[in-house]
Amino acid sequence: MPDRNRNQSEERVKFCIEGEFCANCSAKMERALSVTEGIGETTINYAMKTVFLPPGMVGQAQAIIEKIEPGVKLVAAKEKKSVNSPAKVQYRIEGEFCPNCSAKMEQALSATEGIGETTINYAMKTVFLPPAMMSKAQEIMERIEPGVKLVPMEKKAVKNNVHSEEEEAKETRQKLLKILVAGIFLAIGLIFGSRWHNTSLEVLEYLVFLLAYGLVGYEVLGKAFRNILRGSVFDENFLMSIATLGAIAIHELPEAVGVMLFYAVGEYFEDRAVNRSRRSIQAVLNIRPDYANLVNGLDVNKVDPEDVHIGQQILIRPGEKVPLDGEIVHGSSYVDTSALTGESVPRSVKVGDGVLAGMINTSGVITVRVTREFADSSVQKILDLVENASARKAKTEKFITTFARYYTPAVVVIALGIALIPPLFMGGDFREWLYRAMTILVISCPCALVISVPLGYFGGIGGASRHGILVKGANYLEALTSVKTVIFDKTGTLTQGVFEVNKIETSKHYTEEQLLEIAATAEVHSSHPIAKSIRDKWGKAIDSASITHYEEISGKGIRSEFKGKVVLAGKKDLLLQNSIEVPELKTKGVGTQVYIAVDGEYAGLLIISDRSKEGAKETVAQLNQAGIATVMLTGDQHNVAEAVAEQLGIQEYHGDLLPEDKVTWLENYQQKLKGKGKVVFVGDGINDAPVLIRADIGVAMGGLGSDAAIEAADVVLMEDRPDKLVSAMDIARFTKKVIWQNIGFALIIKLGFIVLGMLGVASMWEAVFADVGVALLAILNATRVRRYTRLEKAAALPSL
Repeated sequence: MPDRNRNQSEERVKFCIEGEFCANCSAKMERALSVTEGIGETTINYAMKTVFLPPGMVGQAQAIIEKIEPGVKLVAAKEKKSVNSPAKVQYRIEGEFCPNCSAKMEQALSATEGIGETTINYAMKTVFLPPAMMSKAQEIMERIEPGVKLVPMEKKAVKNNVHSEEEEAKETRQKLLKILVAGIFLAIGLIFGSRWHNTSLEVLEYLVFLLAYGLVGYEVLGKAFRNILRGSVFDENFLMSIATLGAIAIHELPEAVGVMLFYAVGEYFEDRAVNRSRRSIQAVLNIRPDYANLVNGLDVNKVDPEDVHIGQQILIRPGEKVPLDGEIVHGSSYVDTSALTGESVPRSVKVGDGVLAGMINTSGVITVRVTREFADSSVQKILDLVENASARKAKTEKFITTFARYYTPAVVVIALGIALIPPLFMGGDFREWLYRAMTILVISCPCALVISVPLGYFGGIGGASRHGILVKGANYLEALTSVKTVIFDKTGTLTQGVFEVNKIETSKHYTEEQLLEIAATAEVHSSHPIAKSIRDKWGKAIDSASITHYEEISGKGIRSEFKGKVVLAGKKDLLLQNSIEVPELKTKGVGTQVYIAVDGEYAGLLIISDRSKEGAKETVAQLNQAGIATVMLTGDQHNVAEAVAEQLGIQEYHGDLLPEDKVTWLENYQQKLKGKGKVVFVGDGINDAPVLIRADIGVAMGGLGSDAAIEAADVVLMEDRPDKLVSAMDIARFTKKVIWQNIGFALIIKLGFIVLGMLGVASMWEAVFADVGVALLAILNATRVRRYTRLEKAAALPSL
């Protein structure tokens, strides 16, 4: 396995696989490539849609995968642009459109040359597109949903957002007015219709009902007609139009008006629920500062954060958001970091400390020197990450999109069969069977399924960000529900990386104070954290002039001369290599052992330990209780790894590892699972970048202000708290639970009403109530995800 990976990195090139293909086809392509001479054993990363191939075999590989899945393309990874690449611009989609049409537009855009794979964020009504393809995209989208418009998103869009909200409120009032007027006409028709029927006033019956029908149905009829002209038949507008016009044809006027009216009522409440959910998610992400107080000589000017440059100074008053990343040059205060970390405890800051955009100054006035442009600030990276996370879809989301594509045509075929077969071949009453078919058409819209899944995942990602957990995509959120093994790095992840001398053992020739002085002086020039801990323990000034010779021996320790004596300080091997006899010691101390020798004789040792992080032991215990294997990989000595693992309750550990050894061990654990679970690696996001990238889910801890952590990992825990990993898994499980509740509930109701409609038990009224109701309940249920707070109680994960 290690050899193969080395070949992949040295002799192979990374390719992205563009186009839609399922996990099953991915496995087929992987098998076909692996048995091809010249390619050999190959792994397709289905989640990332990538594969490593020999450059000379790309043409043959393209032919192989296209034979299995027509339309997919291999593109060199460096040529492929990410969703939020500078080559693409974010656009807002203005106008009304349903989730089913959103999926259709997304599919059409992704299949268009020059645009490529694209995701429409239905919750936020945004999409990333190449600017040069904007006109083409507008044409495609308008063909599917007339009236929608693409508008470039601007960073300085606060006023535009207010205007958009006012327009939205105005449209909502107009819809409500139409519904109320139509409802009044329907009530009049129901009261007087039976009296007018089959009389000279029958025209009034038709007039009242058709006025009501036209008020709430003309938009639906118009869209259906335009879509038919464009060749798009199977959408909810067509279904509702056919069902209600059929009802009018058989003189079921109240049914026709009632179905269209309650469909409009359902659309009204759905729009309100989705808009409320959208605003809630936007509120979660509303950490972007609106202005900065730029210090210009003796003046302070209020400017946009994007107009401030590196090196300039800004003034931040109590209650104001920190607008840009920088360093405090004057004043002290407490800052609220909850918007970034989810932790509400104020943090003390003073001159020399760094502050990040998105924090809130809670007390004193501080002056900050800007160290990053706004576009590169931590808050902007977080906003981009969360807003664009929907580009990476979960398997569940892809399944529902595909299911909806076939579900509606299938139901229409069933309805057509019910309308024609019994009257033609079984002597049934045509009017009765046509009514049953129309009842089925009413329930056949897949909106409840299509809308609730992405809304649920987006809510989960937004809710996680409230707690200082950044998840880069719905696929990673879903993967967190299938974790079987969690691998931890030790230093900086489970332990604080703050070393302290906790035990001193001396030979009979030295006291503890003498040995500590010798060790501290010998280590005076070393920058290693262990050396610093020895000097801190000594706590007195050290005369570096007393060191006449100093030499660092890589990976072993230090040789120096102190007061005319040769001092060795480091690993036991250093002393043994210099023919110094080291006695066998039965020390009970836990930590790194620094052996000291003076003039060729053993003098003693220092035991230096690293403090465990708060919550590390509880986190490991919860993972173990849930049946998840816990592993620790570290470059520390085997005995140190053993002691830490025993202290924290970790099931397996491996010490004395180099970075490449960690990758090998990670792959071994992945092989053990054979694809039947996910392996998580938790590290600091900087030194562990290769392992984070190779893991099924890479989790970087302590990502606040760390670009390396945000870039390398799939999940970023903004605070240095191991228990946030359990919180992330908890949110993921709850999100998946809610989503499958929606899927199950919607399918049961819809399939149930199809059967009831076939049997003639359900009426069109009941069908429209069911269709609207299930969509509304699915939306409301999905919004529970962003409000989920049970994770704060540190409840144990459910057993696997």
